[in-house]
Amino acid sequence: MLNDRELFVILWRRKIHCPKRERNMNYGKLTPSILESLKQIAGAGFVFTDPETMRQYGHDETEDLNFPPHAVVKPRTAEEISAVLKLCNREKIPVTPRGAGTGLSGGALPVYGGVLLSMERFNTILNIDENNLQATVEPGVINEVFGNAAAARGLYYPPDPASKGSCFLGGNIAENSGGPKAVKYGVTKDYVLNLEVVLPTGEIIWTGANVLKNSTGYNLTQLMTGSEGTLGIITKIVFRLTSLPKQNMLMLVPFHSALEACEAVSSIFKAGVTPSALEFLEKDAIDWAMKYADTSMVNKQLLEISRRNDIEAHLLIEVDGNDAEVLIKDCERIAGVIDRFKTADTLFADTAEQKNALWKMRRSVGEAVKSHSVYKEEDTVVPRAELPKLLAGVKELGRRYGFHSVCYGHAGDGNLHVNIIKAGMSDEDWKNRIPLAIREIFILCVSLHVTISGEHGIGWVQKDYMDIAFPEITRSIQKQIKAVFDPNGILNPGKIWS
Repeated sequence: MLNDRELFVILWRRKIHCPKRERNMNYGKLTPSILESLKQIAGAGFVFTDPETMRQYGHDETEDLNFPPHAVVKPRTAEEISAVLKLCNREKIPVTPRGAGTGLSGGALPVYGGVLLSMERFNTILNIDENNLQATVEPGVINEVFGNAAAARGLYYPPDPASKGSCFLGGNIAENSGGPKAVKYGVTKDYVLNLEVVLPTGEIIWTGANVLKNSTGYNLTQLMTGSEGTLGIITKIVFRLTSLPKQNMLMLVPFHSALEACEAVSSIFKAGVTPSALEFLEKDAIDWAMKYADTSMVNKQLLEISRRNDIEAHLLIEVDGNDAEVLIKDCERIAGVIDRFKTADTLFADTAEQKNALWKMRRSVGEAVKSHSVYKEEDTVVPRAELPKLLAGVKELGRRYGFHSVCYGHAGDGNLHVNIIKAGMSDEDWKNRIPLAIREIFILCVSLHVTISGEHGIGWVQKDYMDIAFPEITRSIQKQIKAVFDPNGILNPGKIWS
């Protein structure tokens, strides 16, 4: 087994950013005898300590951070996880649960080393109940795979993060993920009925019941949803489903002013239309995504729009339902709203290929930004009518602190992803000034009567800003909840709270 120094040397040679590991003298060491016990629990073929596996599981999609664990364990049953947690709790070994590793807040980073517990073998759709519009699945099922399986039966699971083609449902629950369809259909928590969970002390429980109404005791299901893997490890999920909408219409609207694009968002809702998606993209976001993604299916009109210097932002707007005439009327209402602003010609996606290409472009923005520059992504959220103030405030902070930002996100529910681009900024300013700017961004959000994360969670990178979101009494209550579930603090330590 490699020690911390040996791992650091390997990673340094490979030019991987490995921040100084957080220390806590209360945690135990992963000794050879404990490692042997882990192999007896999960099977020797599912316990790993080699350097390449440690590197691979030491990062998620959060910036360029890498915290290698001391061992990776890949269990297959709730009973195996129970045994692992009982062992690690007794020996005070940190355990970091991990889904697909697509998170953006460092939620799956094993910052204290110890055991990285991968849920990738929990990948079975156990049952789709068409009569009750429910499904029981394991947490390692990919979001899109589950969505497609439901759609094949005429059912619909709406939460669809940008990473839906790779992210796991368990991770979606841990972060309470949203996505473009949240504006009409809600986020992950709105579809979770019941969870099988292994507690940090090893007990296996169900948190609720497989019913739509449940007023029996505290709502542990909703407490687990969004807890970022700090209270328990999910091993089974019962989702509610809805009927699959048969039709949709999609349009891309170019705006001469990014602030006017933000203003148009709340105006669309006030006109009596609830889109199934309403996305905001600044010019750089769409330009970079066009270069990054294969957009051959998008017609020349979009290519021409993307090259125009007088266009600052776009709204990607979708309506869906079962009645084409209703959708047409919704589009007419939206067009009536848009006419009040300075826009270029609206692009309507006429074919399924064009719709897919537009959504592919939108979903690739995050990866496009990452490929363009070192960056930090802040998951801000405000009431939708406050979007113009948020965007204007971010740009003013950029001028004051000397950073360029690329903004995009789920404008329909006020969720704006602010990507701070390093570009030519000095390493010193990036290290010392940008955290101050981020704090001011979050202070701005809270001043607009909301909070500091819409769907990415707090994880490791945002925990130092929790004092902005909550007063001391609220933070204390939440920390006490953590202590009740995890008295030895072994499960996903270093997340949410400093």
